[in-house]
Amino acid sequence: MKHIFKLILSALLVIILIAGCDTDALHELNIDPNSVNTIDMNYFFTAAELGIASGGSAGDNRYIDWRTNIGMCAHATQQLATTSTGLLCTGDKYIDNDPEVNNAPFQFWLPDVGKNTAEILKQTGPGGFDEGNKVNMRNATRIIRAFNFGRLTDMYGSVPYSEANKGIEGIFFPKYDKQKEIYTDCLKELDEATVALSASNADEGFAAADFIYDGDIIKWKKWGYSIMLRMAMRISNVDAAMAATYVSKAVAGGVFASNDDNVWVKMAIGPSEWTNQNGISRAMMPGDGAQGTSSGGSHMAKTLVDFLKGTNPASVADDDPRLMVFCGGIAEWTSAGFVPYPGGTDPLNQKGLPNGVDQAMLDVAAGGPVNVQATYSKMNPLLLLDDSPFMIMNYAEVEFLMAEALEKSIGTGITGTAESHYNAGVKGAMQMYTPFNASFAVSDAQVATYLATYPYGGPKAKLEMIGDQMWVSHFMNWYEAWSDWRRTGYPALVPVVFPNNDTNGQIPTKLRLPASEVSGNPNYATGATQPDEINGKVWWDGGPE
Repeated sequence: MKHIFKLILSALLVIILIAGCDTDALHELNIDPNSVNTIDMNYFFTAAELGIASGGSAGDNRYIDWRTNIGMCAHATQQLATTSTGLLCTGDKYIDNDPEVNNAPFQFWLPDVGKNTAEILKQTGPGGFDEGNKVNMRNATRIIRAFNFGRLTDMYGSVPYSEANKGIEGIFFPKYDKQKEIYTDCLKELDEATVALSASNADEGFAAADFIYDGDIIKWKKWGYSIMLRMAMRISNVDAAMAATYVSKAVAGGVFASNDDNVWVKMAIGPSEWTNQNGISRAMMPGDGAQGTSSGGSHMAKTLVDFLKGTNPASVADDDPRLMVFCGGIAEWTSAGFVPYPGGTDPLNQKGLPNGVDQAMLDVAAGGPVNVQATYSKMNPLLLLDDSPFMIMNYAEVEFLMAEALEKSIGTGITGTAESHYNAGVKGAMQMYTPFNASFAVSDAQVATYLATYPYGGPKAKLEMIGDQMWVSHFMNWYEAWSDWRRTGYPALVPVVFPNNDTNGQIPTKLRLPASEVSGNPNYATGATQPDEINGKVWWDGGPE
């Protein structure tokens, strides 16, 4: 809890830091000689960690998950589905009718995580009041910043980067950096920062401020190298040489080795529901966002449920053990509780809602009214408590990336075979949900049975199996499910056909930049990735650099 209370102060401190006049003379007049003129960077670091989850101290943790993580990414990747033609339909029906779905990452990750990390780097760098101090915090911040801008550019393509978050320096209209340039610099930053982290550095307060790893430098290095591996593989289709260089560096440096290395951001009930609680949970919970409870809200998608039920839907013997981890059952979910219909928790009865349909289309197909609540599976409410931890990055993804790199001969130094890394990824992915609830434990025997039922390279091509499993491993981290699908093409999703959609029937592949940025930053016209539409493409997906 000590971390959470610091966040309230950190928001006030950010306001103090960005206030004041630009000229040196007036700035001197604004200084109270009796006031505090140095600030503990630990506050900013804690806020930055919270910010990479549900938007942090931006003021509404539910906003970004409801609109973008769920509304676009979960539906576009066909892990969730909805009958709505309103707020949640952009990813489900390819109708670009809600600007907030597009705006949220730019409006949350850039001013929140971006400002907090920029302030730490400024004050621990040349001329800052903490110059030369907090070496580990500075380099952990560089890792968070690379992670944050990596996700941001994956959503939009070209974005402000080198001049971002420098309003205090008088840069109010930052230039746009090309995605290739952002990736190049982020990979360099990850390389330098992970090397610079050291247990020998005396870094007062870092462990207390770090509520992801509690100051564990070895784990920070693993995360830095794991992000490097992700970013290297993400550009492997468009810059093979850079990808190979950084895959090799990442593996040599040491990536995640087990689920103990997973990146979780801890959540809490208070002191503020808008800052400290899990944004996915708040979006879905009854009495709050309620998107998991209403007939027009989000249900488990047919594509995902069918995958988890295996090749024989009439038998549980070939089911993925995660079926009833992800699915809570077919139920009414109200503030009074989660009440399954008769047979609603039987794995054999789980049924996913098709993407791209509204209530009228369901009724016509069924020849009469369809009770969505009584027909289709909901997410498991045990994944959706207000203080459930927020998954940021997991070990399974790293194993799947190494399997893919071996299959494609990208980089050097990866020991073992593609099959051994694939199998390790499947095991890691199936066994990583116990932080939500102990009942989600999957035994080694269950994993072994699944792998024997679907051996590597057996039912599908090897790269497709890797891509499919990476997609499933990103359940609830739908930003990454969308990015990996755009890069690999797996799983082989079938686009929906909904009347008057805005993409000519193609799954959305990019977010549009906010209208305020389009009209307010003169650099948008020449710098933004075009076409700036939800069917545009970022560089690593075949778009412009």
